[in-house]
Amino acid sequence: MNIDKTKPVMVTGANGYVASWLVKYLLEEGLTVHAAVRNPNDEKKIGHLKEVATNSKGTIKFFKSDLLTPGSYKEAMEGCELVYHTASPFTLDVKDARKDLIEPALHGTENVLKSVNETSSVKRVVLTSSCAAIYTDAIDTVNAPGGQLTEDIWNTNATESYQPYSYSKTLAEKKAWEMANAQSNWDLVTINPSGVFGPPLNPHNTTSESMNILKILGNGQMKSGAPRMGIGMVDVRDVSKAHFQAGFKPEAKGRYITSAHNTNFLEMGQALLPKYGDQYPLPKKALPKWLLMAVGPMVNKLFSRKFIKKNVNVPWKADNSKIKRELGIEFMPMQQSLEESFQVLIDEGILKPKK
Repeated sequence: MNIDKTKPVMVTGANGYVASWLVKYLLEEGLTVHAAVRNPNDEKKIGHLKEVATNSKGTIKFFKSDLLTPGSYKEAMEGCELVYHTASPFTLDVKDARKDLIEPALHGTENVLKSVNETSSVKRVVLTSSCAAIYTDAIDTVNAPGGQLTEDIWNTNATESYQPYSYSKTLAEKKAWEMANAQSNWDLVTINPSGVFGPPLNPHNTTSESMNILKILGNGQMKSGAPRMGIGMVDVRDVSKAHFQAGFKPEAKGRYITSAHNTNFLEMGQALLPKYGDQYPLPKKALPKWLLMAVGPMVNKLFSRKFIKKNVNVPWKADNSKIKRELGIEFMPMQQSLEESFQVLIDEGILKPKK
């Protein structure tokens, strides 16, 4: 599938954490980007993209669109051969899982792909999925064939009431494959990142879940210890490069686990110690699992006993050989990625040094 670089490329949720970096790379390549955003007049949310466009050889055009408004991506899609669908709600703290997560993820994907079906120019769709569509808890990686996640595995344990975010990503990606397989005008490639860290292109956007983890590690909430909670992590710039490659490499196909490091909360906190340990109350030791079982549910409703049992002191492992081999992705060192994210929280005044 060859994509013509003289044609515009559409990006949904173009001002998002991953999408912003992707837009930057597209503009630096001299492409025309059709940026679909909720509010094209909100300077606070799109100013950073305009600035990037001014300093690169590409062109950006903004279009108003919304995940839940049918047909609202149609105009932005006109004339595009390549569509990046990155827009999807990512929050773990929801009041109504169906309304806040599942419907926007599922109907949003359906809405975008319906317009793709009606736009004859589109040849390829790259969807931002997640490792959450592959697993629910770290224990699933241990129980996977060969003891690690691969692209062949689907998340079968998440539900609307347990890990609803993972459930929403699973339903949305499955819907995308179902719609892709029902036609032959365009092909689908999915990028499935683990926990995405690294500096946001818009420094004022520090609300991502990964930033929340770093806030907790750096603000003293875990100074008495951090759980060895198994997760995967990858830098936002590597995820965006993976999207770029998935769009333009003709041989790209199927799903791509986009995860650089198998790690845990304690190890991440310790990676920040050399540079920040003197000034910030970072965790130095492990929080025992039994203690977390006792106090976790009181501290944070997400830390249910079931969740702690399946994720704490459980190693997380994924096989990232496919993306290295097929898309040529080389991943950034964990320490660099974490330090550069942490620095943003300091620069924005969100983390304060110890007195």
